[in-house]
Amino acid sequence: MMEETRAKLIRAARKAFAENGYTAASMDELTAEAGLTRGALYHNFGDKQGLLQAVVNQIDEEMAARARAVGSKAANAWDGLLAEGVAYIEMALEPEVQRIVLLDGPAVLGDPSQWPSQNSCLQATSRTVAALIAQGVMKPVDAEAASRLLNGAALNAALWVAASDQPKVVLAKAVEAFRCLAEGLLAAPTRRPAPRARAHRR
Repeated sequence: MMEETRAKLIRAARKAFAENGYTAASMDELTAEAGLTRGALYHNFGDKQGLLQAVVNQIDEEMAARARAVGSKAANAWDGLLAEGVAYIEMALEPEVQRIVLLDGPAVLGDPSQWPSQNSCLQATSRTVAALIAQGVMKPVDAEAASRLLNGAALNAALWVAASDQPKVVLAKAVEAFRCLAEGLLAAPTRRPAPRARAHRR
């Protein structure tokens, strides 16, 4: 029953926070939507902020799983790692992700890099990076340091996209820069084709 109650509250909160934002979301309306009382909310999550934390954790974990699914389709582990980061950044265009995880989440819960969901994502990235270093695909740098920088770059790119007045324009810039930064960790960096020189008119 407790798990069912928590699930109902999180489901109602996701809807309310996505539609109205954290600050404007009414706890009375939210609990009524779930067919529960404020007492149930306080018992399970402590307060409104605790409920937001649970919602953010759930969505962020879903984002990580979706990114991993994208990465698993890549030709190799390195391309998969890049694809995961790009997929995470692209999710910043989704209204629910944008409002709850990337705007309200940091404003209310503080530094996203300290969230439990981000820590589990870091561990997964560290395992991939360590394997790529062992295979000689990546430079022999500290695996944790490289993983933190890669995850931090993707997270901050997503935050930038979410906060922008032109998210699609910013997304393209963020993805290109993320790829360039990541490729600097390759043992043999990929060479980009040089731009064609323009012919001078006489």
